[in-house]
Amino acid sequence: MTAPFLVARDIAKRFGALTALSGVNLEIRTGEVLALLGDNGAGKSTFIKVLAGAHKQSDGELIIEGRPVAFASPKDAATAGIATIFQELALSENLSIAENVFLGRELKRPILGIPFLKRQEMRARVETLLKELDAHISDPEAPVGSLSGGQRQAVAICRALNLNAKLVIMDEPTAALAVAETRKVLQLTRRLAERGCAVVLISHNIAEVFEVADRMVVFRRGRKVAERNRAETTPEEIVSLITGAHPDVQALEKTN
Repeated sequence: MTAPFLVARDIAKRFGALTALSGVNLEIRTGEVLALLGDNGAGKSTFIKVLAGAHKQSDGELIIEGRPVAFASPKDAATAGIATIFQELALSENLSIAENVFLGRELKRPILGIPFLKRQEMRARVETLLKELDAHISDPEAPVGSLSGGQRQAVAICRALNLNAKLVIMDEPTAALAVAETRKVLQLTRRLAERGCAVVLISHNIAEVFEVADRMVVFRRGRKVAERNRAETTPEEIVSLITGAHPDVQALEKTN
């Protein structure tokens, strides 16, 4: 087994007297889809915000490719190769696909001291990314406002890849999508892992998780209470871990 891309050791996060995370230990591996599961308030969102640099952990450390890191901002996390795609996609509907992918990082060439966009080069790069993802989008110049929900997810993924992301965190990517669009996004998620990214997927849909995830981690009340490989568990067991009905969770909560 290859070394993990990221290791979280004893991660805790406190907001005043409220403990949102406590003693979370977790490995995130390259080429794997890891599902983070749990009810609302279980700590999943807080944990990914620590990974994304939006929150600084109160205790514990993050290790990326063998080296301890400290994030002061999301920019630091992005520099380390971490991209987060939230449910509310931060896309500009009036801009083209290519313009969204390169937003804030446009390729330019100076002509007589005046910067001009390298439009053809940006278009070619986006065409390559869309083809690699098999996203079924033919025109990188199409406005994002004309795209379906699944196609917009593809654009957000392209932007992450254009930033050379090594870890892509996907927060409820199919929550507002129809069945056909959901299928496309799940396929995109698998392709991300197959092309060498580490993928963290947050979802409440257990059937979707079993379709794409290699490994599943369950959070409950701010703690990691279980970790399972997909081949070694069932949807019923995962639901019982999430709800606290599983004997392992009950035993753990009695000791804490």
